[in-house]
Amino acid sequence: MPVRAFIKVMKALSDPNRLKILKMLQERTLCACEIQASLGVAQPTVSNHLKLLENAGLVHAKKSGPWVDYSLSDGSGNRYAAALLGNLKHWLREEPEVLRVMGSLPNIRRQDVCRK
Repeated sequence: MPVRAFIKVMKALSDPNRLKILKMLQERTLCACEIQASLGVAQPTVSNHLKLLENAGLVHAKKSGPWVDYSLSDGSGNRYAAALLGNLKHWLREEPEVLRVMGSLPNIRRQDVCRK
């Protein structure tokens, strides 16, 4: 596997909000609106983060009615993504910012936050 695949994964993980997105997706499939509501950032920012994560092979997007659902990739397209996703389950669990966004998830429902 080329070095570029490794670099893509490392760059994707270099942003705190992208790490939070991955941690949230460990819990459940989310649409961009739900991620935006949890992170408190602008929609274009969330879209850019998701695109970068998807290009690195960390996230999978699937159209579901009016929404695009995002979930963690199985890592089959990039062995570095697979290895990091496996380890990420055990990392950052006690990080205050990760705990904050994870705590917000039960109260965020797409029907309430999306304007579709």
